[in-house]
Amino acid sequence: MFRVVLPTDFSENAYHAISYAIKLLEKSTCIFYLVNAYTPPVYRADYALGSPGQLGLPDTEKYKAEEALESIRKKIKNQFNIPTHTYVIHAAFNSLADEVASISSKENIDFVVMGTQGATGAKEILFGSNTVHVIQKVGVPVLAVPSQFEFKPPYNILFPTDFEVDYHKANIDFLLNFSKLWHSQLHVMHVSSPNGLDADQGKSKTYLEGMLLEENSLFYDLPDQELIGAINGFQKDTQVELLAMVKNKHSFIERLFVEPIIKNIGLHAKVPFLVLPYNQ
Repeated sequence: MFRVVLPTDFSENAYHAISYAIKLLEKSTCIFYLVNAYTPPVYRADYALGSPGQLGLPDTEKYKAEEALESIRKKIKNQFNIPTHTYVIHAAFNSLADEVASISSKENIDFVVMGTQGATGAKEILFGSNTVHVIQKVGVPVLAVPSQFEFKPPYNILFPTDFEVDYHKANIDFLLNFSKLWHSQLHVMHVSSPNGLDADQGKSKTYLEGMLLEENSLFYDLPDQELIGAINGFQKDTQVELLAMVKNKHSFIERLFVEPIIKNIGLHAKVPFLVLPYNQ
């Protein structure tokens, strides 16, 4: 059984990601947590002192969020009606990243599925701020779904790696279990450097090859180039329905958040993007 958090700000982008998650897991038994983290339009004193409920006051923002979440739950049930799917609604006065991190820990969540952009997302950047904060804060895999991506089963998963990863610390088991949902082929892509692999990278590559020995996988060594260009070029030549990466300190994803300029230079999330956490 999968336990999945579905954050929503009640935008079309958010519902699009929810729909993707339900279709992705249509053959699985799941508990979905529909989560909204709210802040009141005017930050009242009772929120500064704690939630109104703690002071014996009505929390109208919470009621409104719960009503909207219940409407989404009913809409999902009417649209999909999958008997093996259960939905739990959850509204809280908190930042989205902190609330998703808290639920993920308390409820033993397997992964999070959310849109790449929220209600006011700018299309020229890869991730909206909520998505960035959730990826940075939450210690479980996060699957970000572009608003323009119409569901396709992830038969081909692109997994770029520099082999500068201790795969004992990366949640590769999740990726392998995820790939079994649709019998996906895993395309492991490495961009070679002029100096080749060092000893540690060689060990990591050998370990990963061992893990994938009996899996449906292919390894590619591409000539030295920028990773963004390599990813885009690969997607032009090979059918890919999902991109997966490990968020370690050397990875493109980590640099993406440290160097905002990278957001604007050519990598547009055309397919869902699975970010695997790295336990330092």
